[in-house]
Amino acid sequence: MADNIRLENVTFAFHPDARDPVLTDINLNIEQGESVALIGTNGSGKTTIVRLLNALLLPTRGKVIAAGLDTADPRNHPLIRQRVGLVFQRPQDQIVASTVEEEIAFGPSNLGLPPREIRARVEQVLTLTRLQALRDRHPFLLSAGEAQRLALAGVLAMRPRCVIFDESTAMLDPLNSKTVMQQAEKLHQQGITTIMITHRMQEAAQCSRVLVLHHGRLLGDGAPSAVFSRASELESIGLAQPIVHAAARELRKFFPSLPANINRTDQLLSALPTHPGNTLVPQSSSPQVACENLTKPLIHVDRLTHTYPAQSAAYPPALDQISLRVMKGHMHALIGASGSGKSTLLQHLNALIRPQSGQVTVGPFNLNRQDLDTIALRRMVALAFQQPEDQIFAYYVGDEIAYGPRNLGFDGKLADIVARAMQEVGLDFDRYKDRLTSELSGGERRKVALASVLAMRADIILLDEPLAGLDPKSRRQLLGLLRDLQQKGKTLLISTHQYEGLLDMLNTVSVLQHGRDVLHGPPQHVFSQFSALHSAGILPPFHVRLAQALRDRGWPIPSAVMGLPALAAAIERGSGAAI
Repeated sequence: MADNIRLENVTFAFHPDARDPVLTDINLNIEQGESVALIGTNGSGKTTIVRLLNALLLPTRGKVIAAGLDTADPRNHPLIRQRVGLVFQRPQDQIVASTVEEEIAFGPSNLGLPPREIRARVEQVLTLTRLQALRDRHPFLLSAGEAQRLALAGVLAMRPRCVIFDESTAMLDPLNSKTVMQQAEKLHQQGITTIMITHRMQEAAQCSRVLVLHHGRLLGDGAPSAVFSRASELESIGLAQPIVHAAARELRKFFPSLPANINRTDQLLSALPTHPGNTLVPQSSSPQVACENLTKPLIHVDRLTHTYPAQSAAYPPALDQISLRVMKGHMHALIGASGSGKSTLLQHLNALIRPQSGQVTVGPFNLNRQDLDTIALRRMVALAFQQPEDQIFAYYVGDEIAYGPRNLGFDGKLADIVARAMQEVGLDFDRYKDRLTSELSGGERRKVALASVLAMRADIILLDEPLAGLDPKSRRQLLGLLRDLQQKGKTLLISTHQYEGLLDMLNTVSVLQHGRDVLHGPPQHVFSQFSALHSAGILPPFHVRLAQALRDRGWPIPSAVMGLPALAAAIERGSGAAI
């Protein structure tokens, strides 16, 4: 029997009487062994499709054939779930065992396989996902990247014929994201069908086929070069070109010989031409770090150390003698590999975690004091969690966003406060205020969590991975909102793996590694330290790498250039009459 995937006139609604189905008349065929990306804005129906393919949901109308089997027949469900593996965005949603090894063995054990076969599969998958050294570790003591690899390992142990990655890289640092994409490519090379749900257009460009979903309808289907060549159409539905495509398009104005169909960063960097004058630009020294501002910082952390109770002696502390200074009105970024301590540091700043060792001061509040007024502190300091599920508890969207202002005693009409916060994150008040929070997509939940924080009108806003899981349009909206908040004098502290769009707004950056601050200063200084960033598991921003590649080919690109417009202007100035 063919192992293809087929959707025939599929419509899905969570409620039979729903006027706006999640999916409408989807027709789709995916052949065995294809590498497919599924893109679309938040709430477009992407996760619903993959749950239909895994028989976790059944269509309201139409037919779904998954791995050659009809999902309408309940007798097919066990075999479908063996053949079609689903790697969730949140590994916690699918990890059930108490050690890494037991988690990988869980699926094969439930298939009733002989112990020898189970052991063989576990050993093979441990090696494939580089988890051998962690086999006896409890899953909840893994970093985000390790947990994501474990979720994939549990799926691979079932020997699936199709693996679906549902926003599996959204919460990962760039190097761990790259590892997941490499593993997906290896599966594709082995003849396994891979389906990648992603809001990162650069990841979608690495697949051989791209599907575009919009408001529950399939609008596009083709090769990446064809789909992403329609820049204006993508933008009109809230999507965008991959960063490499956009850069190549801009650079062709100066370098017409750049080849077409460039999909990867390494392809673009290797295709850049040498300066026509063959000029060797003197290597400029690293940007000087500004002298310490002697003004008293608004946020002051001094030699803070924190160890979680469940950690064994073999684990380093989550925070290890870390210090931090953030000035009033500044935007400061915390970057670092998954598990480097960013979230733990943020949670100290509004007293969700109290200092074990070291000092924390925020404005007039000494967070080491036992008599700390936490309600007054949290009126001043608001935190949006990394995982929206960790802070959303109300049944309805409007009630969730109203909770903070209602309980902290803010002035003004509550409905107006909620409507304004929803508008700021791109949620229509009338459409979303009565929506059940349990029925929101991952990106919609993140917007609700952000709106809940913004509704509190705090002076200091702590954002833990605010851009993760957002579609390109929502990312643009959020970046614009952050710029507005900065211009209004708000102090912003942002933990993020997606720092490309923040470069021209950041005042300072801290790079964390194993709970220590290993590099800090203005972004021009921090992101020029390629060796130190690599040691910390961080990739320099794409445009910084692009600028350095041009310098290496003799182009006079100033060291302070951080974005594409400034880079294009520098190329134009350095081109002379030769171009």
